[in-house]
Amino acid sequence: MVEKIQLGEQWYILATSSPADERRRVLKHNDTFAMFDRFGDVQPMGLGEEGIYDGDTCFLSQQELLIEGVRPMHLNSTVRDDNGLFIVELMNPDLYPAGKKHIPKGELHIFRGKLLLDGTCYEHIRIVNFGLTPIEATVSMEFGADYKDIFEVRGFKREKRGEYLTPQTTDQELLLGYRGLDKQVRRTRIHCDPVPKKLTARQADFDIALEPKAEVHLYVTISCEHNDQQRPPPTDYFTAFTQVNHTVSCSLQGRCKVVTSDPLFNNWLDRSTADLVMLTTSRKEGDYPYAGLPWYSTTFGRDGILTAREYLWIDPCLAKGVLTFLAATQATELDPERDAEPGKILHEARNGELAALNEIPFGRYYGTVDATPLFVGLAGAYYERTGDLDFIRSIWDNILRALHWIDHYGDRDGDGFVEYARYSETGLAQQGWKDSQDSVFHADGRLADAPIALCEVQGYVYEAKLRAAELARLLGDHALAKKLHDAAMLLKKNFNEAFWCERIGTYALALDGEKQQCEVASSNAGHTLWSGIATPEYAARIADQLLSEEFFCGWGIRTIPTKEVRYNPMAYHNGSVWPHDNALIAEGMARYGFTAKAMAVFTGLRSASLYMDQNRMPELFCGFEKRPDEGPTLYPVACSPQAWAAASVFSLLQACLGLSFDPHKPEIRFRHPQLPPFLETVEIHDLSINGATVDLLLQRYPNNVGVNVIRKEGNVEVVAVA
Repeated sequence: MVEKIQLGEQWYILATSSPADERRRVLKHNDTFAMFDRFGDVQPMGLGEEGIYDGDTCFLSQQELLIEGVRPMHLNSTVRDDNGLFIVELMNPDLYPAGKKHIPKGELHIFRGKLLLDGTCYEHIRIVNFGLTPIEATVSMEFGADYKDIFEVRGFKREKRGEYLTPQTTDQELLLGYRGLDKQVRRTRIHCDPVPKKLTARQADFDIALEPKAEVHLYVTISCEHNDQQRPPPTDYFTAFTQVNHTVSCSLQGRCKVVTSDPLFNNWLDRSTADLVMLTTSRKEGDYPYAGLPWYSTTFGRDGILTAREYLWIDPCLAKGVLTFLAATQATELDPERDAEPGKILHEARNGELAALNEIPFGRYYGTVDATPLFVGLAGAYYERTGDLDFIRSIWDNILRALHWIDHYGDRDGDGFVEYARYSETGLAQQGWKDSQDSVFHADGRLADAPIALCEVQGYVYEAKLRAAELARLLGDHALAKKLHDAAMLLKKNFNEAFWCERIGTYALALDGEKQQCEVASSNAGHTLWSGIATPEYAARIADQLLSEEFFCGWGIRTIPTKEVRYNPMAYHNGSVWPHDNALIAEGMARYGFTAKAMAVFTGLRSASLYMDQNRMPELFCGFEKRPDEGPTLYPVACSPQAWAAASVFSLLQACLGLSFDPHKPEIRFRHPQLPPFLETVEIHDLSINGATVDLLLQRYPNNVGVNVIRKEGNVEVVAVA
């Protein structure tokens, strides 16, 4: 097997081999996800990331369909637009089976349909003889299950593992199992229909005999089971297919819908919507968008918050689920091993074997400096979008505890800025959104020493205090409202004095442990426009710089410009392009009146989307300069889909439209709306606020955008400020 990627000291993915198939296909349903190659197989090669996973464990690490011991030839494969079904089309190569007739290439058409539901992967295989003579052949499916934790797949090396259980077989069922060091038993139940001719611990063989134009159907279900507690018996494929269709259809109902004059842009919108539906997991606290596949299929605080913010104008219910879950998991005590402090918001939660054994600290891990202020900011934004003060009242204590964390634990030295430093060597060294080990450094390339105060985090705190001040006023605590507002204004003043660096013409990336500026230009500074902490003068200079050739590669804004010593267009955080980063920056540009610049960012990402497989915007891509007639360079281990990348298109559109809400009037506002050149019209259907709903048509004209109300139900006003 090719050497897998390694997980470095700071739990960071480093690639030592390429993926087995760049055109991999993914499915997900709640806590189960699957990654296949384009043949529909699971190949234990390359990065070894393909497989069927449940609860951070790989329950199927090998699956390969063979005909007469040979892999079929690939014709086509696609995941349906709503992500509900993976379809593969194959055909036979020239086959010379022993004791049987030669089977000419292309006489057998092989269809594979795969879907996920309730911890089970359902597969339908249909084989049709398009030849003129009868065909006899053996169709086989190979299986394997290594039960590796997702962190092992990422490269974590263990000194000892649990024990594999003896495989059990019946006429048509194979049961594989593993007892981990955590004493948990995990099993993979494979059921075949019809009964195969032969079923072993590694392979199922089916003999088929087909007259011309005849077909045969094979069904395989693969179920993930925990602790000897078998899930409800799997249903049949077609019942599962119907249920998945119904579930997906229900998920897409009741939310705002956007259709534009550009069919190619609509593909990006539709894929992003479907990806967010797929990544969203139903939890007892509400819906939560898991961060991304394959590495981050779990709850991440920062990722969930920013995804909900980007998608808030479309579906505020997602934000409510995120806020509810993060309030329920908010830290209540000091726990250095987990970087937890009272009031701090969760970074990441895992439930695999390594987390249970504390071989990794991420069972419930709090090593993030920005999730806590972002949590407060999301609460304020959610209220602004919905007017749901009853919900805010229900999490008000959590908001107050988060504010207390900001002032008493986040500000480690009492200088008014929020810093971070890990307690444990097993935790993350860098705890901002750029959390790779080398992401915070000085102009000469030296890594910054902790505690570190990131520029964008101060902006998040500024916004959190302003929004919390407004919520306090609404809840009748005027003294607290004034205190928070005054604190925000003081923070803004002190921030602009301490972080502005004239030498680089932007805010310093950070202040290190000695309060020395990291004199590095970065996309982080663009987030200060998003939060509003930047002065108008500085905001204008930052916006100009971010669209310079050193920053803007043509596809988007790089995380750092080409002039910086650590710039590398192939680095995870030091020269790549992140769609969510660009979307927040574009929103910030529009906030300060630089909507034309926001549209340039929008246009670059839209161009990139045209080259992406299935129009799916990945977590990140390389920051190489855009070249004529070539697409962007992909980052080999990027998550795709990734929640905040999928949501970025909605944030970009909102930025250009200047769209905001006032729940008190109620009012939907368009402030200086503009549309990029590739959009002539935008239709927004079922946009709701306070129980009222509107359909809108936006038309681009040479000098403005017309906003037309097509339908209105309920009490709401639509206001456009030209």
